[in-house]
Amino acid sequence: ITVYGDGNQTRSFCYVSDMVEGIETVMFKAKAGDVFNLGNPEEFKIIEFARLVKELTGSESNIAFMNLPEDDLKKRRPDITKAKKLGWEPKTDIKTGLEKTIEWFRKNL
Repeated sequence: ITVYGDGNQTRSFCYVSDMVEGIETVMFKAKAGDVFNLGNPEEFKIIEFARLVKELTGSESNIAFMNLPEDDLKKRRPDITKAKKLGWEPKTDIKTGLEKTIEWFRKNL
């Protein structure tokens, strides 16, 4: 598993079914022309994400650290305040989303 930088940069991951519901909510409830951020505002360090992938898959892979690109953002977290006002927020936590994704790949590959 390759991690760029020291793994302490954060990202927010949103399960696809949550994102689809968010898009549908905006399509049907928002005023035309309004702009929304969608995603999961819960942040995870990349190193924690890599360790969780290893744990859930039972992988014995090493985590390889590579140089972080200079223009890489240290933090990515959507502000979903406007989407919440429409009644939407993601429901799937990172572990559940990864478990579902891993299960799908195991069944289909």
